[in-house]
Amino acid sequence: MEDLARVDQCKAEVAASDHRREEIPGIVDELVLSCRTGGCFDHISPEPIPSREATIGVIEKARRILYPGYFIRSRVDSINLAYYFGQEATALFEALAEQITLSIRHECLRYSQPCTHCEQRGQEAAIDFMRELPRLRSMLATDVRAAYQGDPAAKGFDEIIFSYPGLFAITVYRIAHRLHEQGIPLLPRIMSEYAHSMTGIDIHPGAHIGDSFFIDHGTGVVIGETCEIGKRVRIYQSVTLGALSVQREEVEGLRNRKRHPTIEDDVIIYSGATILGGDTVIGARSVIGGNVWLTESVPPDTQVYMKKPELVFKNTSSVAVERA
Repeated sequence: MEDLARVDQCKAEVAASDHRREEIPGIVDELVLSCRTGGCFDHISPEPIPSREATIGVIEKARRILYPGYFIRSRVDSINLAYYFGQEATALFEALAEQITLSIRHECLRYSQPCTHCEQRGQEAAIDFMRELPRLRSMLATDVRAAYQGDPAAKGFDEIIFSYPGLFAITVYRIAHRLHEQGIPLLPRIMSEYAHSMTGIDIHPGAHIGDSFFIDHGTGVVIGETCEIGKRVRIYQSVTLGALSVQREEVEGLRNRKRHPTIEDDVIIYSGATILGGDTVIGARSVIGGNVWLTESVPPDTQVYMKKPELVFKNTSSVAVERA
């Protein structure tokens, strides 16, 4: 009897499952209809959209060239160096050209632009980027040295290249910034937001950042699109270089205006500081203390810090002792 009861229970569950599955075609019809009404976002097209995964792959390929020997399993030495660069450069060019082509074609079709020979432009843009790789290597070398000089905890350059989230975010920024300067759609933001998701450091590819840049610890750092940052600048975690809040109706008119601060050479900005506004300039060699909120400019060679707070200590007998 128990076996028959189990069989009946199983049949009832199968019947219930079949009944639920019968609802799926109706749901599918509603989903198809939602793509035709224009109220939702989709990419329904015979042309493929740029790939986030392939774009991340471009970052990894570029890093293997920018830091040769660090991010591969095989060994690189003076004998096979030219072969190594040849293999890696060819793979990077092909992957990057394909994603640039898809990005340009996507923009053309979505916004009904005239034909601009997407594949040719993709290959030209990719080789233009490749020409910048030696310069990018030199600039990133200054960033690695800045991290070593700015962090007593760093035991060597290898440790910084392998493990520092700040250097990873800066590396991706410098790759994305170059593509942004070339006017490539989509890819720079995919790259910068990937680095953001991996490190908690949000650097817009449109920002302009000089050499020897160091982000210590890094989590929570935000650097806006129109920021201009000079040479040898050092910032710590949770620093925001942002824009002032605006009304929704003002957003469109501000898209191409400077909205974020300018940080001049040799500035240090400590953790938790917030600096806002396109007219805000932090003068060279200034030091901005932790948790400072600034919406006005600071002259060169200035220290800005919060007044020491009043702390309250309680001893074991619950008698409060106040200290300034």
